[in-house]
Amino acid sequence: MPLVHADWLQFRGPNATAVSTDAKAPAAELKIAWTADLPGRGLSAPIVVRDRVFVTCSSGPAQETLHVFCFDVKDGTKRWERVMRATGRTMTHTKTCVAANTPCSDGDRVFALFSSNDLFAFDLDGNLLWLRGLTFDYANASNSLGMSQSPVVVEGTLVVQSENDSESFVAGLDVKTGRNKWKLERPKAANWTSATLWKTQEGAPVVALQSSKGILGVDPGTGKTVWDYADGASTIPSSVVTGQTLYAVSHGITALSPEKGSVTQLWRNEKLNPGTASPLVLGGHIYVVNNAGVLVKASLKGGDELWKLRLKGPFSGSPVSAGGKLYIVNERGMFQTINPEAPESEVTQQIELKETVLTTPAVSDGAIYVRSDAKLWKLH
Repeated sequence: MPLVHADWLQFRGPNATAVSTDAKAPAAELKIAWTADLPGRGLSAPIVVRDRVFVTCSSGPAQETLHVFCFDVKDGTKRWERVMRATGRTMTHTKTCVAANTPCSDGDRVFALFSSNDLFAFDLDGNLLWLRGLTFDYANASNSLGMSQSPVVVEGTLVVQSENDSESFVAGLDVKTGRNKWKLERPKAANWTSATLWKTQEGAPVVALQSSKGILGVDPGTGKTVWDYADGASTIPSSVVTGQTLYAVSHGITALSPEKGSVTQLWRNEKLNPGTASPLVLGGHIYVVNNAGVLVKASLKGGDELWKLRLKGPFSGSPVSAGGKLYIVNERGMFQTINPEAPESEVTQQIELKETVLTTPAVSDGAIYVRSDAKLWKLH
């Protein structure tokens, strides 16, 4: 089926930029349109495909029960739920959980990966297409703190990362069968970043894989290296791409111009240092939320800081944008709307969700979707 501009198909939405491409902007004053109850833990973000929003959860004494939910965007009615049993390791840090990886979709299928390395493919009506217990294939691929790298799907290939301090790998899977097209060894180190999407000047897709060693650009169809930036990068906040420039979370923020076989550094600002939240590019500026909960606006031309705005934190999730506004939810469940074009910026609205929220929102058709362990909200 053809994709629509309102679709939010993966972690941080279109091309993993966190910026909505939908022409319909959220209302100036958002209200809670509906809520839906969820049965267990979940740090994964919602995704939206046409008239459906998908969410994953994990429940049970050891989080061994895995859930994939589909809700109707209009009223929050549950269209379907699928319940599976984890086959891999379910140990995690107490702050995170087994349902930490955000699912993704190619518009026809939904791919749900869990920290236990269990991977499921469903059609939009909830029919199981295939599954992989990746721990059976790669027995030592685990992380005692839990894993949260979110998959991406690019032109018929599902790119799945399982990066850890033992059997660390990334694989490109056929979306129709779940079989490996290719597999690469990755640096043996814990890593919670998710892939960023980039395109060559000719328009060929490249998946940018971030780790403590740097960022590797690979062809999603073959797994072959296109370019390699080897000057180190963060293992928590993910980088972001706009046009031909990759804004890497590396020594603060480093602006890179990747080319076939090489990467040119455009500028670096070590004071632009994201905390847990991934940076966001909007217009001619980059926005970073640091560990102190301060939002920093900087120029894309040279990385020069323009202003700072102290938000009510702390934050685990990342900001998203639609209609020129920024939206972010702190760990205490306060949803905040920010007007980044005000001279010193300003928070224009706050909504108390009254739940612990550790996730990144999704945006679709003028609505914003936020989840906690217990609830999914639609703000409209």
